[in-house]
Amino acid sequence: MMKRIGSRRFIDLIVNRKSTEMPAISKQPRFRIALLLAIFSGSLVVIGLFSMLQTAPAAESKVDQKRFQTQVAPILEKHCVTCHGPEDPESGFRLDTKAHLLKGGYTGKIIVPGSAKNSPLFQMVSGTHKDETVMPPEGDRLTKAELAILKTWINAGLHWPKGITLKAKHKRPPEPSKHWAYQPIITHQPPAVRNTNWPRNSIDRFVLTRLEQLKLTPSPAAVKRTLIRRVTFDLIGLPPTPEEIDNFLADNRPGAYERLVSRLLASPHYGERWARPWLDLCHFAESDGYLTDQIRPVAWRYRSWLISALNTDMPFNQFTIEQLAGDLLPNATIDQKLATGFLRNTLSNREGGADLEEFRVEQVIDRTLTVGTVWLGMTLECSRCHDHKYDPVSQKEFYEFNAFFDSANEINIDAPLPDELAPYLENQQSYETKRQKLITPIKTDLEKLQKRWEVKLLFAKDNPGKDYVWDRKWEILGLVWGGNLGEGQLEGCEIAKLPWSKRTQLQKGRLLDYFLKYGSEIDSEEFKRLKLSDLRGKLQKLKEGLPKLTRAPTMMRTQNHRQAYLHVRGDFRSRGIDVQPNTFSVLPDLAKTDEPRRLTMARWLVSPENPLSARVTVNRIWQEFFGSGFVSTSEDFGKQGAPPTHPKLLDWLAAEFMRDNWSVKSLHKLIVTSATYRQSSVARPKIDRNDSNNQLLARQTPLRLSAEQVRDAVLFSTGLLYRKLDGPSVFPPQPDSVSMEGFENKWVASSGREKYRRGLYTFTQRTSPFSQSVTFDSADPSRTCTRRERSNTPLQALALLNDPVFYEAASALAKHVSQKFPQSESARIDAAFELALGRLPEPKERDRLIEFREQQLELLLKSSASSIPATAAEIKARIQAESASWTGLCSIILNLHEFITRD
Repeated sequence: MMKRIGSRRFIDLIVNRKSTEMPAISKQPRFRIALLLAIFSGSLVVIGLFSMLQTAPAAESKVDQKRFQTQVAPILEKHCVTCHGPEDPESGFRLDTKAHLLKGGYTGKIIVPGSAKNSPLFQMVSGTHKDETVMPPEGDRLTKAELAILKTWINAGLHWPKGITLKAKHKRPPEPSKHWAYQPIITHQPPAVRNTNWPRNSIDRFVLTRLEQLKLTPSPAAVKRTLIRRVTFDLIGLPPTPEEIDNFLADNRPGAYERLVSRLLASPHYGERWARPWLDLCHFAESDGYLTDQIRPVAWRYRSWLISALNTDMPFNQFTIEQLAGDLLPNATIDQKLATGFLRNTLSNREGGADLEEFRVEQVIDRTLTVGTVWLGMTLECSRCHDHKYDPVSQKEFYEFNAFFDSANEINIDAPLPDELAPYLENQQSYETKRQKLITPIKTDLEKLQKRWEVKLLFAKDNPGKDYVWDRKWEILGLVWGGNLGEGQLEGCEIAKLPWSKRTQLQKGRLLDYFLKYGSEIDSEEFKRLKLSDLRGKLQKLKEGLPKLTRAPTMMRTQNHRQAYLHVRGDFRSRGIDVQPNTFSVLPDLAKTDEPRRLTMARWLVSPENPLSARVTVNRIWQEFFGSGFVSTSEDFGKQGAPPTHPKLLDWLAAEFMRDNWSVKSLHKLIVTSATYRQSSVARPKIDRNDSNNQLLARQTPLRLSAEQVRDAVLFSTGLLYRKLDGPSVFPPQPDSVSMEGFENKWVASSGREKYRRGLYTFTQRTSPFSQSVTFDSADPSRTCTRRERSNTPLQALALLNDPVFYEAASALAKHVSQKFPQSESARIDAAFELALGRLPEPKERDRLIEFREQQLELLLKSSASSIPATAAEIKARIQAESASWTGLCSIILNLHEFITRD
């Protein structure tokens, strides 16, 4: 109600406009007229007209226009329009025109006409924003006088003359779209070289050209013993046997080395060797991470698919498509669905009270970042919260790319092993018949009760916090679905959202089993009347008699549409604009097809027009053979990454890779048969002074074996390695102090030959990875790793000397050579050298080891000397001392730098 005042006083307020009692809007002439009419006529209609007139925009006076052009516009042009102009505006926000200013950006409206204090724009430039965002982020801040002008302008209603478009006072830095990595791949012709005798293939001509320009010469070829050991480690991850070395040395026919390479590429151990760096990329693990770190007992099924794909030389473009969208291929096979296990290697939080949506979002973000790193060499994480500061990726583009994965859910599927399917099919029909016989008598009442339970779940989900008991039941449905066996975390929730008529029989059965276990709260009396607890027990006992099918982690398209949106400042709770799946503007456009978008994106990654995937992949492969890629920052091909040392060779290899049907094995063969790869690794002072990191490739680079290869080489050389292929993971012995860090998970050491399997098959637990591997720089299973570090620490030496596995291996080697050459000390040492190092010892090495063994034997005999000579105890003590001295000698050989190094 308007305060009652006298007519004269009211007229005085309107006409003279001297009192603060009247709103600013009353100072306009038309409002004074309306008010006078209201006073003298008492008409309600006129008063209503006045109310409407209050909301009408005020006409801009010439003073307002001049004030904007002389005071406001210069501030905006100086501080804002450079980044928020028409060309690629940051955060999707332009303020070069009034229409764009009012529209806002990714985060929504950014200005409130008439209220500076409630306008995010003014909050940011004044430093009062709740998120502590300050604008401009670089350069001079606004002065107090400038802030006062903006505040007055906003409070007065944003007077902006028609037809005026602001222009930046400063030019933006040049866009990195001309950056080399985003340019099309050019197929350069291998250059001509002066030394035509050295090159063995086109790779060498590119390398030699650089060397000749600097008047340098390549190193001589490595000797055959070194070469077979090098290429065997590089292609299958194991050392050659003495017999394989002898055969290679004796083969003097042309093409002996090429035949060796072909044999190694055909080995089933090839897939095991090359699976490991790929598992680093997808941060493979068999537990969830976070506090409880619950296990994923069927995660190994993806590893099996990976080994098989590598052994069969699946073209890399198909390899890519199946891992990112195999479930979306027409008539997708179980194997193609298994491939999507790549996307299941994110961390998962199944702790009680964990927010399902929060950690689902984290998984989707993880998938986006992993794909960006593995295929594009892009550091996308910066763009999660804001436009990338260095590379041409906006926040909007990040969430558009993220949307490809936001529409995918986790699901575990039945993926029977070869010997499981027949017994299952023989018993399945009988099982289903007996199950339905138990359910049919109460089917109608049971379905009604279950539907009420599901409605309650859905209601709680849509109304969080209104019923915490049912909120929790919904979370449980997602968290423990599948009995804590690493099932898809939202699988149960997605089934509950489906209309009853659209569920498969399997989905109905699984949800019914879950309801019988957790749904009694819906109506406990009805549960008792229908005897559902008894039914649950009978169904469970019946199911125990059905042969089990091994399951596998995969992905599936959401059955219910999920709208993707931009997360303001990276916070999933703060929704910005809606986004649709799309790629990055700096790269070729996504094809327009009717296929599912995730499948289209996977094809886009390996399309010939995309310049990054082939380059990034070839670079990482080169890195495995030389210790460093052409781009040393193999995870970052952006502006902050290292430039390529041999850009023309990188492009030539990328083009050759695609031309040769994306064959990884062909690329490997091309590299290892080059003269560049076959060079000696012996240091050359002249080269090292000018090229300490060997970027010019004037020699090979000696590389310490990876964590898995160190252990594999020890077991292989000493005869302990169990070379079984594939299968579930194993648990080698490790200290209890490490095992106990795995929360409630128990590390029970495998028995028999299983504990001697290759390192690839060691169970990978995120909270407490296998300690021996960590000591030798294994990858962190919680994040993508494109290249491992190679450290040299005292802890590694202590592990090689004292770890039970390495001591057992030394003992096994000593026993083997002692049994083979019982009479000759020199022959034993020669045999140990050949098994461990692939060569015979130098005379001085042999003499030194003989001297060491004699000293050790003397010390051991003294320490175990018996007071009664020539007794059985003394004989036993000497035998033990002999054995221990040879074990010590073999331990020395296994501790040599040469043993753990690929030369």
